[in-house]
Amino acid sequence: MEAEDAPASELALADTNIHWDRLDKTRFHVIGAVLLTAQQALLHPTAVVKTRMQVAEAGRGFSVFKSILRSDGIAGIYRGFGTSAIGSLPGRALALTSLEVSKDVTLKYLEKFDMPEATRLGIANGVAGMVSNLVSCGYYVPLYVVRQRLMVQGLPGTTVCYGPFDAIYKVIKSEGFRGLYRGFGLTALTQSPSTALCWGVYGASQHLIWRGLGYGDELTSKVEKPSHVEMIAVQSAAGMVAGACSSVITTPVDLSRRDSR
Repeated sequence: MEAEDAPASELALADTNIHWDRLDKTRFHVIGAVLLTAQQALLHPTAVVKTRMQVAEAGRGFSVFKSILRSDGIAGIYRGFGTSAIGSLPGRALALTSLEVSKDVTLKYLEKFDMPEATRLGIANGVAGMVSNLVSCGYYVPLYVVRQRLMVQGLPGTTVCYGPFDAIYKVIKSEGFRGLYRGFGLTALTQSPSTALCWGVYGASQHLIWRGLGYGDELTSKVEKPSHVEMIAVQSAAGMVAGACSSVITTPVDLSRRDSR
């Protein structure tokens, strides 16, 4: 069906989807980088505490947090943040680009198959999530290795690194280039299925929610474009559903990790 022949309700529903060829790439990457950096700033202290606990194997989370504050101050709970935030910028662009491009390619490929639109969107988003995760792992795993080396500075038995480049040098010197990709296989193996499921459920559930609200439904023929409030509410609801479903995979994996320690 050509765009000009599509029902107005279908066109209204189409306005809720991101299409790579119609996307303002500059705004997409800038806004995405800002939002992800802000999210990372909020979560970084938790990552520092968790990494310290894993290395030191002593103390509860809050006691480790207080210990870091006493010894290093606020700077201590943000150790490695600059390296992670600045170093992540190319990785975020890589992840977002691979996500949207692979989704667009998959959607076009699936047009030849007779399947419900929700199924098509679910498969395309799932494939895109997996591709994006695999691509970004190639960039992020070395970054995480360096970040963790900086996070544990000062703990007994750790190597002193004077900045990210010194950390890279010392990892390669002691472990070879493969040392920068320590944990790559496990990271890709555990994250890819949950990422694919999360994005797949997100794409399908978002479409179904819009249908439930009357957009794209020939019976209700809701033709006006959805408001910003509606878009935020629907995307938030779809995100919650996707997160709940992906936990089906991530929770058993996390429990297995804890039991193996």
